[in-house]
Order: sequence, then C-alpha cells, then structure tokens
Amino acid sequence: MIYDIVHVTRFDYGNAVKFARCNLRLKPIDWPGQSVEDYELRVSPLGRTAPAVAEAGLANVTRLVVDQPVRRLTIESMARIRVDRLIPVPSEADPTLAEIAAWARASNDLSAASPANYLFPSPLIPLDRDIADYCAPDLDPSRNCLEAAIALAQRIQRDFVFDGTATMVDTPPHEAFAKRRGVCQDFAQIMITGLRAAGLPAAYASGYIRTIPPPGQERLVGADATHAWVLLWCGPYHGWVGVDPTNGIWMAGDHVIVAIGRDYAEIAPVDGVVLGSGAQSMEVSVDVAPQEVPA
Repeated sequence: MIYDIVHVTRFDYGNAVKFARCNLRLKPIDWPGQSVEDYELRVSPLGRTAPAVAEAGLANVTRLVVDQPVRRLTIESMARIRVDRLIPVPSEADPTLAEIAAWARASNDLSAASPANYLFPSPLIPLDRDIADYCAPDLDPSRNCLEAAIALAQRIQRDFVFDGTATMVDTPPHEAFAKRRGVCQDFAQIMITGLRAAGLPAAYASGYIRTIPPPGQERLVGADATHAWVLLWCGPYHGWVGVDPTNGIWMAGDHVIVAIGRDYAEIAPVDGVVLGSGAQSMEVSVDVAPQEVPA
C-alpha cells in the first residue's frame, strides 16, 4: 500500500513571537516494512530549516529557527510512504519471553535500535507495581513471545475505554491505569510499563494509522490524527514486532511509523523554545490517504 500523508501543525500566538528554535520529528523513518518515497516540509510565513541529529530514539530530525516576529506559524509535512508489512503469525518455533529477556540483556548492539536501550524505565514510563501485576498474567516467561504480545494488547483494548477527555499529554501511566480510560498514548505507555517490568525490551512507536470509514461514507479529510503503539523486540529472527493496544491488533499494513523512542518525550513531533509573551494555541490535522499501488 502507498499512502500520501499530510500533517499540518498551526500555532497561533497571543503576541508576536520574536524567536523560536524547534526540533521537528515529522518525516517518517525508513523501517522494515516501510520506506519513504517522497517528502516535503513547508514552513510559513517564514523559518530556516536544517537537518539535525536525533539525540535519542530513532527519528528524522529537522531543526527549525524563526528569527523574525510572527503571530502565526504553520508547519506542513507531506510524505509518500510505501508500506509492505505482513501480519505476524505465532508459531511453535517462536522464542519464549524468557529467551527474549535473556537475549536483550546480553545484547552488545550499541545502535539506537538495540533492544538493550528499551529494557529500563524512562522519564515518562516509570515502573509501576499495579500495572506490572495487571500485565503479569499474559507475560509468563515460558509463553510464546508473539502470543503473549497480542494477548496483552487485546486485553488492554477490552478493559480500557478510549476517552479523549480523560487524560493530557503529560498524564502519567498510573493515572490513566487507575481511570481505565485514556487515548492511544496512555494505552501504549501502560503496555510498555508491564513489558519492561517483566524484563522485556519495549519501545514507544509514534506515527499514523489508516482509518476506514463506515460503509457508504467517505473518508473525512483531516479526521485522522497521530497514533501511538508498542514495539516488542522478539529476538534476532523476528526483530521488532508492533502491537496496537488501542485497537487490539498487530502493526501491519495500516500503520506508518514516524519515530521510535523510549517514550513520547524522545520523539515528540514538535518541541523546542519559543521567546515571546501571551497565550499560545495549537491545532493539528492529519490526513492519511491510501493510493493505488502501481502494477
């Protein structure tokens, strides 16, 4: 499948901003099962951009500098992505969770994709006994790694209610867990907490998911949003396998990864420093449009 993705972020400032220096993590990464075929970034009314090195996680980073006064700033990211990713199928030959944990601890891989980087708590995803106890029944060390991953994702999908008003971007996992409500970020963080508590390498994936409209209705432009899910490292053969606890499904042909990190703070789409006074508002719209694959 080929997707044309348009991600627009608009900032409105109460007073003119004199200077801004931001990191943009909007260009999707090349990753097994997906490749970037075309990309364009537009900033208006003004701004200078240059490539930057990701300080953490796996991301394409662009540095944006605005050094003239602005009251509004629009950042438009346009990508064409080819996705060719199969749905994982568990088999008796898959490693157990105990084997996965041992391999990850023994890994001498120093790259950003090393499973050893994702074994431990991170600033936004600390260890939590209540969440660990909740996840433990699905994470018996002797269990097949793929079976365990999808079972836990599906239990979270059943037990938690999607509620966009229940949490904020900085809500800790324990609070969303206690409410049994939240959004995709919360459900991903809860699952990652449980996996890491069991000694397993788990990463936070940020990106997009294609939404399929009800029969007879057109897909709404701008109705899509950024999405978050979980990657579990399942050994040298399978590598990183994605599971989506919001929907209780595997990461497959409908998912597009933009960035991967230990938690949201490492791969936020936009962050940085703005010098100015007055209130600020932000509006984000995402359009994920599937295209016909050329024969």
